[in-house]
Amino acid sequence: MSNDTSLQTPATGIASRNFVQRIPWRSVAIVVPFLAVFIALSIGSPAFLSFQNIGNVLDRQSGILIIAAASTLVLIAGGIDLSIGATYMFTAVICGTIIVKVGGVAGAGLGIAAGVLAGLLVGIANGLIITYLKINALIATLAMSFIILGATKLVSQFGKQGVGQIRVDVPEFRWLATTEPLGISLPTWIAFVILVILGVVLWRTTFGRYIYAAGGNAEAARLAGIRVNLVRISTFALAGLAAGIAGVLDLARTPSVPENDAIATTLTFTVLAGIVVGGTSILGGEGAVWRTVLGILFIAMLYNGFTLLRVDPLFQGIALGTIILVAVGFDAWSKYRRR
Repeated sequence: MSNDTSLQTPATGIASRNFVQRIPWRSVAIVVPFLAVFIALSIGSPAFLSFQNIGNVLDRQSGILIIAAASTLVLIAGGIDLSIGATYMFTAVICGTIIVKVGGVAGAGLGIAAGVLAGLLVGIANGLIITYLKINALIATLAMSFIILGATKLVSQFGKQGVGQIRVDVPEFRWLATTEPLGISLPTWIAFVILVILGVVLWRTTFGRYIYAAGGNAEAARLAGIRVNLVRISTFALAGLAAGIAGVLDLARTPSVPENDAIATTLTFTVLAGIVVGGTSILGGEGAVWRTVLGILFIAMLYNGFTLLRVDPLFQGIALGTIILVAVGFDAWSKYRRR
């Protein structure tokens, strides 16, 4: 009997370890906290679950969700983009300046097209600088953010009429923010469509598999015939395009063009925080768009909950910093367990 037991024990231990390793810890790490906070806020504040509050949260996060989803592809491919906040503001200023100068429907159309195109061009430039000049992505995009912020201030001088910010309170453009199909804002619908497209691209297409391969083991991907540089340039281009779309959509919501550097910095780190909290590895090769969506909404829920429960805003930063540290620590722990 004792011999049988001794023979079964190792097998049981191996089976137990295999079961633990098969658990999708990255998904659990965001889904469980998300549901816990959602339930807690639903109980703690009756206003939280109201259609108006949920709609407002989704509407205000639509631009960030678009940028974060595209930036997830950048991180999975082994890169990082610290210029997305500056690109976001740059595209908004270009869009607003053209609308003010041209005016009418033509101005709105040209402004939207120019803003989105500017974001795409910045993303392509980032990708080319990083891949062909062999500059570290962190340094390259940080430097680009300073260049873009400077260019933003130069462009804004053409759209201003006297002192102050550019005012773009024109009906031909504002309809982007005021239209509500089925009672849900148009930016929310646009964000939903883009998130679905990027999620499917990453999950079900050959290009998506190339993104994972480029971030997981670039040298092995090259030996397998994957054009790693082109894949990474494409992800940076998508991130820039997303920043352009978000900049245009958020400009339609507010009458004044954002020109504060702090806005760009805050947006960049909010996006990166949401991606990391969602379980995308900062070292590349792992991640998912749907988890990034939960990560961004998780942070948004915390801020919204603090406001509804009238918690001191000072604790918001402390809570967010703690969450990021835990998320990065969990990423390191999960990689250690697989060794």
